[in-house]
Amino acid sequence: MILSEINIYPVKSLKGIQLSESPVEARGLRFDRRWMLVDGDGQFMTQRDFPKMALIETSVNGKGLAVRFDGWELAVPAEAEKPVEVGIWEGPVAAAMFSDEVNRWFSEVLEADCRLVTMPKDTRRLLPAEFAVRPGEDHVSFADGYPLLLIGEGSLAELNSRLETPVPMNRFRPNLVVAGSDAFAEDTWKKIRVGETIFHLVKPCARCVLTTVDQATGIKNGKEPLRTLASFRTFDNKVLFGENLIAENPGGTVRVGDEVEVLEKS
Repeated sequence: MILSEINIYPVKSLKGIQLSESPVEARGLRFDRRWMLVDGDGQFMTQRDFPKMALIETSVNGKGLAVRFDGWELAVPAEAEKPVEVGIWEGPVAAAMFSDEVNRWFSEVLEADCRLVTMPKDTRRLLPAEFAVRPGEDHVSFADGYPLLLIGEGSLAELNSRLETPVPMNRFRPNLVVAGSDAFAEDTWKKIRVGETIFHLVKPCARCVLTTVDQATGIKNGKEPLRTLASFRTFDNKVLFGENLIAENPGGTVRVGDEVEVLEKS
């Protein structure tokens, strides 16, 4: 089995970037979901309510973040201006907000009042103790719940065999994609090694309506693939697809083509 894709999503719910390699940090792949859009009340925004977010392209360099949409471009400064608290799932998280100019660009593109925030390096959004490898220490970016998400190509192939119209892997926005494994083999893995990094698979990923957003058009595409997925992947009233990961030894680099070795099974 090998690593066939590496993806990051610098701004939560905006278009992702496919990489050939990436450093692994404690809170996830470098630059993954380190920025986020919030509404006027400071609550996080996603494609669940704003599917058009899928069409905003992102890139990252030493000077900061750059975004593009339909010929409009914006260079976001490396440093934000104002410390704020924002809401994401479990409660308030310390963040920093950018200037009115930056916020106006996003508000005009999405036709909604929104603001761009980033996660300072000293922010610690801790993981639930029952799933952490190091309780009280493991933390995450602005991702929904965990530092990384992994899916096997075989799992998508099995789902697509049941769909009238197959969907690409980007519907599920994984960080790591594995080639050469059986369908849903990742459900049975407890610990794997990719390159020099050891990852713990701590919790299956529960899927939502975001999977119905076509990432190429920014349009919700009916009820698929969620409806079909729910027909054979529902457990305890949750539709599961993919596995959430925590790095045991962050600091290394993962590369496309790296061997994926199963160290322990659950």
